[in-house]
Amino acid sequence: MIWTLARRELHSMFLSPLAWSILAVIQLIMAMIFLTGFQQYYEVQAQLAMLETPPGVSEVVIGNLFQSTAFFLLLVIPLITMRVISGERRNRTLPLLFSAPVSMTEIVLGKFFGVVAFLAIMLAMLTLMPLSILFAGSIDFGMLASVLLGTFLLICAFAAAGVFISTLTREPVVAAVSTFGFLLFLWIIDFVAASSTMESDAELLRYVSLLQHFDAMARGVFKSSDVIFYLLFIVTFLVLSIRRLDNDRLQH
Repeated sequence: MIWTLARRELHSMFLSPLAWSILAVIQLIMAMIFLTGFQQYYEVQAQLAMLETPPGVSEVVIGNLFQSTAFFLLLVIPLITMRVISGERRNRTLPLLFSAPVSMTEIVLGKFFGVVAFLAIMLAMLTLMPLSILFAGSIDFGMLASVLLGTFLLICAFAAAGVFISTLTREPVVAAVSTFGFLLFLWIIDFVAASSTMESDAELLRYVSLLQHFDAMARGVFKSSDVIFYLLFIVTFLVLSIRRLDNDRLQH
C-alpha cells in the first residue's frame, strides 16, 4: 500500500503544471551555473596548475554545482510538499484516507516516498551535467558519489520536514512559507554558531545545521556521522507526521 500511495502521489505531481515548471526552472538555472563554472575553471586552469595541490574540475565545478543546487532546492521543496497533507485536508479528502484500510504510517511513508521519487528524478537529471565532462576529460567519481549522497540525504531531510509541517495546517501556502522559514533557519544556524561566544552552544548549533553536514560531503569528505544525522532527522519528522495524523484520526 505504501508504494501504491507513493505512485499516486508521484502521478498527481506530474499532473500539476507546478511540478513541470519546477523541473524546467531548476534545470535551466543549474545549467547556467554549470556552464559558467566550467568556463571560469577553463580560464584559470593554467594558474591553478601552478599550485602545489591544484584543485580539479570536480572540486571547482561539480562541488559548486551541487552546493548551488542544494540552496535552490531549499527554495522549491516547500512548494512541492505544501499540498501533501494540507491539500488533502483542504479538499476534505483526508477523512477518506482515514477510513481506508491503511495505517497512518503507510499514508505518511507513501506521501514521503512519492515526493522523494520526484526529487530523485530531478537529481538524476542534474547528474547528467557533471557526467558530460567525461566527453572532454575525467572527473573524481568518489567525490561525485559523496556529493550525490549528501544532496540526496539533504533533499530527503527537506521533504520530511515539509511533510510534517504540511500536516499542521489546511492552507498549502501557510505550509510552504512555514517550511521555507524552518529550513532556512536550520540552513543559516551555522552562521549563528560562528558568532556564538559559548563554545558548547556553538557546537550544538553547528550539529543541528543542515549546511554544516552537507558542506563536508560536497567537498568529497564522507563521514558516517553526517549520514546518521540526516537519517535521524528524516525519521524524527516522519514519526512526528504519523503522530499528528493519528491525533487527527482520533478526532474524527
